[in-house]
Amino acid sequence: MAFDSLSEKLQSAFKKLRGKGKVTEADVREGMREIKLALLEADVNFKVVKDFIEKATMRALGAEVLESLTPGQQIIKIVNEELTVLMGGAGAKINISPKPPTVIMMAGLQGAGKTTTAAKLGGLLKKQGKRPLLVPCDVYRPAAVQQLEIVGERLGVPVFKAESTKPVEISKSALLHADKNGNDIVILDTAGRLHIDEELMEELRSIKKNIDVTETLLVIDAMTGQDAVNAAKSFNDSIVIDGVILTKLDGDARGGAALSVRAVTGKPIKFVGTGEKLEDIEPFHPERMASRILGMGDVLSLIEKAQDAFDLKKAEELEKKLRKQQFDLNDFLEQLEQMKNMGPIESILGMLPGINQKALSGAKIDEKKLVRTGAIIKSMTKKERENPSIINSSRKRRIALGSGTQVQDINALLKQFEQMKAMFKQFGGMKKGGRGKMRFPFA
Repeated sequence: MAFDSLSEKLQSAFKKLRGKGKVTEADVREGMREIKLALLEADVNFKVVKDFIEKATMRALGAEVLESLTPGQQIIKIVNEELTVLMGGAGAKINISPKPPTVIMMAGLQGAGKTTTAAKLGGLLKKQGKRPLLVPCDVYRPAAVQQLEIVGERLGVPVFKAESTKPVEISKSALLHADKNGNDIVILDTAGRLHIDEELMEELRSIKKNIDVTETLLVIDAMTGQDAVNAAKSFNDSIVIDGVILTKLDGDARGGAALSVRAVTGKPIKFVGTGEKLEDIEPFHPERMASRILGMGDVLSLIEKAQDAFDLKKAEELEKKLRKQQFDLNDFLEQLEQMKNMGPIESILGMLPGINQKALSGAKIDEKKLVRTGAIIKSMTKKERENPSIINSSRKRRIALGSGTQVQDINALLKQFEQMKAMFKQFGGMKKGGRGKMRFPFA
């Protein structure tokens, strides 16, 4: 995950400061020197680092820190606030046109994931109650149109069928189509480029000149570090962008692009790509990202993921079952499926406060076990799921054969299930004792 190395180095610097009952100016400057090196190693723009360290140092040398009872915590608070400001301060939303449709033009270099990101954005806006239309304006790259059609179909987002081969004409026709069909968001997937190409840049300017573009979003690859930031500056100088979408933030990126792009271009990061799945896109929140970098977690994003993944009505039904001791393997399977919808386990754990990112990166979290557990339950009959106590040796052999597992795997699952039931029974006793409402741990 991006920022892992940076997070580790910053926490190491803070650990030294936390251990001091009182800090001197020399301690502060030494700590800031370590932070400076960590930011530079993370591929953050040199000028950005210089300005950041100057501001943070000036604040850290103030009386409220040096005379504080907890100077280490005060310095962490300052760095957190300055990181948040560096990345934009507050989350930036898409500008919505007062008169539909809102036109979003996607731009970017080839390989950044622009076409897939256009579809992901359409899927996200659809979840928010919008009616997006994807428009293929890349008439040069082979299979670009087909790619957009495939991902659009998977997300249930319509893709405009263009008759022209001229991007401006395609855009105009798409707007007429959107007006007739009630599409309130039009997303233009423009041609990518291997490098900054004046001819294709002129094409983008032509679209903006002939179409009332509400929002121009630049897609950049977090893995390319300062190259991505330089590309963002060039695009902004040439066509004026409104914001950035940062892709591949789940990869082994050093994080420099996310920390530099706002300061260099003056334009905010509005969304980030967090995985390969079409659902893996989310709004960018500078304050939450700063907290994650400093090891403080990101509980708000975790809650939002849980709200999206878990069905509230089903959770309430499950709570009633638990009270009546009617929880069975069907319910267990359903909870596993909803947990998987929240994304990779490493990503979820990374949002929890106090999690050591270095230890987490070295931990072997075997998500295949969840898949195996699901396969075992799905290999059972309806009667076996509802009443696991009837599963004898012959049934276990059949289930193991059907799920491609071993009998000991079946035994382990049944033992875990019985332990969970016993735990839920205790919760039920607490409820009867008047200690408050029982809550199911997964929901």
